[in-house]
Amino acid sequence: MNFFHGINVWVLPSSDNTISEEFSLTLPAEVLEGSARVTFSVIGDIMGPALQNLDQLLSMPFGCGEQNMVQFAPNIFILQYLNKTKQLNQEIRDKALKFLTTGYQRQLLYKHDDGSYSAFGRGDEQGNTWLTAFVARSFGQASSHIYIDKDHVHSALHWLQEHQLPSGCFQSVGKLFNNDLKVWLPDMGVGAGGDTMLENALHCLKNVTLDETSLYVKALMAYVFTLNITLNIQGSTVLLFHIFLPPSAQRLTSQSADEKSSSMIETVAYVVLAHVSQPDLSFNEASVSKLVRWLSAQRNAFGGFASTQDTVVSLQALAQYAALIPQEIRDVKVVVKGKGASPLEFHVHRNNKLVLHQASLPADTGSYTVQATGSGCVYVQTTLYYNIPPPKPEEVFLLDVETVPRECDGVRKEFDIHVSVRYVGDRGTSNMALVEVEMLSGFIPVQSSVKEVRLFLQLSLRISKSIFQISLKLNISVEQDVEVQNLKAATVHVYDYYKPGEISLTSG
Repeated sequence: MNFFHGINVWVLPSSDNTISEEFSLTLPAEVLEGSARVTFSVIGDIMGPALQNLDQLLSMPFGCGEQNMVQFAPNIFILQYLNKTKQLNQEIRDKALKFLTTGYQRQLLYKHDDGSYSAFGRGDEQGNTWLTAFVARSFGQASSHIYIDKDHVHSALHWLQEHQLPSGCFQSVGKLFNNDLKVWLPDMGVGAGGDTMLENALHCLKNVTLDETSLYVKALMAYVFTLNITLNIQGSTVLLFHIFLPPSAQRLTSQSADEKSSSMIETVAYVVLAHVSQPDLSFNEASVSKLVRWLSAQRNAFGGFASTQDTVVSLQALAQYAALIPQEIRDVKVVVKGKGASPLEFHVHRNNKLVLHQASLPADTGSYTVQATGSGCVYVQTTLYYNIPPPKPEEVFLLDVETVPRECDGVRKEFDIHVSVRYVGDRGTSNMALVEVEMLSGFIPVQSSVKEVRLFLQLSLRISKSIFQISLKLNISVEQDVEVQNLKAATVHVYDYYKPGEISLTSG
């Protein structure tokens, strides 16, 4: 199993002063011998890591309308940032526009006739409120960069307006399979009727009792109302859609370590957005810079963050901050030293600030010192890569598989596979889950039984593609297609689509 661990620093030397940062990288005890390697990277722009890895920021598998959109959105923020800072070169522009165009065309596959969107398009009974809002917002923002059919935006807005309740809140419609993607704040210009829709939505939000909510919700609400004030002053209209919060998001203490980290990253990103969106820019720049430095330090090796949603929100926050407070760079010399190794030296200046400077370091030196001298800001990242044996995953699914008949006499041409699976994690229900049943060599599934399973899932399970804390039982018949000698055991495993580490498997 491959892992990486990074140390990220946003260094701001000024007036030819030297700034030093010390850090150490420690390998885990179970690391595979010879697998460790260290890379040291320097770039002269806070958005640099994202610019270098547009296609790897969110390394989720494609396959549904949710993941397509979280791959789509970061390209918009990066284009907006580079345009504002007059740094957009042809190579990055072409790359981002290609991703936007491809993402736009792919997203239309998940569109319903009524203008809404869902994870699997017409394969779902109805559109989803959150995803439709996300699409409307993103398409509206992307329209300044690529061609977007206005009807696709207007029909989505019309569908959302039909689901606005008298209270101003929005009715939660449809299924959202990724439990981490429960909050979004779409902002975009709208046509006639938008003001009323906005006023009603704000009335809904004003009824939230902040004293009873988490820091996460407070940060999000601060951004909501700051954004509304800002855009109204500028003579624009902002449309604030719904806020969906699962019970776990209300209390960060009930979340796992990874979920706490992701929630805190997103909370800080919303605080930064609330500050940099103020109409009079009357915020404390020093305090916000500290938040930005902390946020930058949470990045992974590709310039993204802990999860899909915190990556999207954090990139938006960093891009707006960097565009608002551009950090001029004249010439910065960066030197990294490790015990027993020759120093590495990098020069970053105005003409190469978007170029990623990278070199390898010995993986056994343990501790390092980074020194930066000059005038400007540079982003420094040290990444330790290593391999460890696959750890025993936390049991989040209980999986039981049996064949009928149980014993194989070596000449049987057909048998049944009974699969029972139950979610036992702490979220009440899984994200979208996949059950994969491998076939014994020479055997194939009986198509009529596959159709029965599909019909059972569509008609009998309201939970659709998620698994609850009740047993889900599936029966599949298989038959021999080609005779194969010395058959080996086949594997059945179930895993969370959005968190592949949550997996259970059995062989038989």
